[in-house]
Amino acid sequence: MDPNQTFFSSIQLMNYTVPPWDRIQFYNVCIDQPQKLISDGIWANNHAFPSKSTFTMLELQILVIFMITQSFHFLLKPMGFPYFVSQVMAGFLLGPSIPTGPFEIYKKMLFPFGTADILNTISSFGYIFFIFLNAVQMDFTLITKTGKKAWVIALLSLFTPIIVGTILMTTFSPLWNHLVGAEESYALPVVVISHSGCSFAVIASLLNDLKILNSELGRLALSSAFLNDISGSVVAGLGTSIMNGVKNHVAFSLVVRNVVLFFVYLVAIPLIGRRVMRWMIRNTPEGRPVNKIYIYMIVIMFLLLGHLAGNFNQPFLAGAVILGIAVPEGPPLGSELVYRLELFSSWFLVPIFVTSCTMKVDLTNCEPPKLVVVIICFIAMVHLIKILQCVGICRLCNMPTRDGFCLALILSCKGVVEICSFTLVYDGMRQTPQAIGVMVVSVLIMGTVSRIGVKALYDPSRKYAGYQKRNIMSLKNTSELRVVACVHKLNHMIHIKDFLQVCSPAPDNTLVVDVVHLLELIGRTTPVFIAHRLQQKLGSTNDYSGELIVTFDLFERDYAGSATANTYTAISPVSLMHEDVCHLALDKNAAIIILPFHIRWSEDGSIESVDNKIRSLNSKVLERAPCSIGILVNRGSYSAHHPRSYQVAVIFLGGPDDREALCLAKRFANNLDNRLVVYRLLAHNHDSTNWEHMIDDEELREVRGAYVKLENVTYEEKTIDDASQTTTFLRDIANKFDFIVVGRRNGLESPQTNGLENWTEYTELGVIGDLLASPDMETKASIFVVQQQQTT
Repeated sequence: MDPNQTFFSSIQLMNYTVPPWDRIQFYNVCIDQPQKLISDGIWANNHAFPSKSTFTMLELQILVIFMITQSFHFLLKPMGFPYFVSQVMAGFLLGPSIPTGPFEIYKKMLFPFGTADILNTISSFGYIFFIFLNAVQMDFTLITKTGKKAWVIALLSLFTPIIVGTILMTTFSPLWNHLVGAEESYALPVVVISHSGCSFAVIASLLNDLKILNSELGRLALSSAFLNDISGSVVAGLGTSIMNGVKNHVAFSLVVRNVVLFFVYLVAIPLIGRRVMRWMIRNTPEGRPVNKIYIYMIVIMFLLLGHLAGNFNQPFLAGAVILGIAVPEGPPLGSELVYRLELFSSWFLVPIFVTSCTMKVDLTNCEPPKLVVVIICFIAMVHLIKILQCVGICRLCNMPTRDGFCLALILSCKGVVEICSFTLVYDGMRQTPQAIGVMVVSVLIMGTVSRIGVKALYDPSRKYAGYQKRNIMSLKNTSELRVVACVHKLNHMIHIKDFLQVCSPAPDNTLVVDVVHLLELIGRTTPVFIAHRLQQKLGSTNDYSGELIVTFDLFERDYAGSATANTYTAISPVSLMHEDVCHLALDKNAAIIILPFHIRWSEDGSIESVDNKIRSLNSKVLERAPCSIGILVNRGSYSAHHPRSYQVAVIFLGGPDDREALCLAKRFANNLDNRLVVYRLLAHNHDSTNWEHMIDDEELREVRGAYVKLENVTYEEKTIDDASQTTTFLRDIANKFDFIVVGRRNGLESPQTNGLENWTEYTELGVIGDLLASPDMETKASIFVVQQQQTT
């Protein structure tokens, strides 16, 4: 390539003799001064080259990297490959790993001598912020909360491969020296140690992509990855201090000094930094964003701490990790840091950094092949030990073998952090080009296999399969009713409490309600699930959902001996909240889950707000719930002043959902102050010999008064032949009741609703529920739509 087409005037390789393992080349490079920053443009003159302008070249490099990365991602995403694979492939294509024939000259023109390193240096700031933000999102209290199982898995998966690898390397040292040479054999310890650990950021990203972050397996994997990462970082920092001293023939006293300073650094920063940041939070008004001055102070602080780490032989990233852990995760400070820094660092600079790192890797250089084979064997050994350990430990803990294998795959996953770490090691002259090429390819393989394997083998919803009856219809009339109620906002709490009062708790009609406050996971990686009753016993100082706790404690006191209320807070990604709800319902053996509707009405009957996140959650719970579900649509404002007596109607067309709704309404009638009216809508030509019709008749016997006449229960049959009559009937009764209970009847057709299915706006409410919740229906009644447990 002609250097005159770049901003270099000449580039000449110097013939200096250096040891082959040093990989050092000397160049004589000349640059015209002053440098041209901005191109004159292609229309300025016939000799204008964008490559002769430094800033224009930087823009072109970034643009080409993103175009190639997105092209690879477009092709690889349908096959299940993660995004970082596309970034690495872009690096291979722009580097020496994938020869491009006649296009090589353009690659050299785009990345002339040394400019790839400049791009690498600029984007490395994004990687530093990426590591810092991932540390910010870590929940450091996991160290004290995590159970023995996660500790055992984390420590054994880290240290067992290292111990076995060290034994093999020392015992058969002459063999390795003979096969690969003395210099190349120094690469083996780095291979074993780097593949034994795992990155918390990579594992959290994998679990989030697979939507199993707050599943049972996901929580165990996240805890194990956190402990593995923290333990590995401490050991690596200690080893760095010692090995650098030994390598540079530093006095023993200086090595001891570096180790002591490292531990002081490790302890002092979280102790002092966390206090400072707690002060920042106290000085931030509730509901207001954190002052930008505080954000700037934290950024400057971690840059200074990174610089300080170099004084005792620690990498710059050490300061970012340790200070990031000291930041209180979640809102307001942790979430504000993530909001301010994530887009520019994680989504703009980090992909460029990954690509520029892998541009240094040369996969065409596989000599000697024995070295490549030996490294592959050591990598395979490490991951085989991990798999056997995880499966064995999980079997001892009575976990399925499949789950143990999935856990091993998750902990073996590699990604962006490992790619960048390997190339940083390569830059430090601690690895050979052949070894680094094999290690980068192993990251691609393990990152892809882990993702595809876990996705194929692990289905968190299978534990919710309805082999056991968990519905109201299967309960005796005097049996305890167990309910899980979900709250997103404060107004939901009031409506849920009113509904529980309608359930008429009494000594012979006891109610156990588990109320879970669902909050979005912001500014942290680890999902949180808090049982507030247990938290109070342990004397925890965390203050979550205070008003919720007080409200339902008062509800329990009002119905002492008849109702028990337990409160929880679940903090998780919106896309995974249904896992918390379903898991709690399964654990508490609930008969029904109560979900708030996603629309809020104002006093005048108009729509005040719509939250599609709540609607998405409701749809997922309807698909996976291990018990019956009820969606509560509140259109009135009766909560504050309404007496403890309610007018309740049941619209009964037939089918399992309507029978479940009827069984729930019967419990309302246990309170003689409540009045229950059951409307059965029958077609003129209905078939009374139909099996479903006969089951409906049997369920309606009690409200008909076949056994004993109930004073507060009225039964009426209405003959309705088409949808228009159904709509008219609903309009007539809409304002006569406080509650209207209906079945969802999803997928069931009947003459009374024929044709209305095509006009249904809210499918989660069914046809009748959708009509009652329509803005065109003038009513103040609350609608409760029931879906019976889906059995398999």
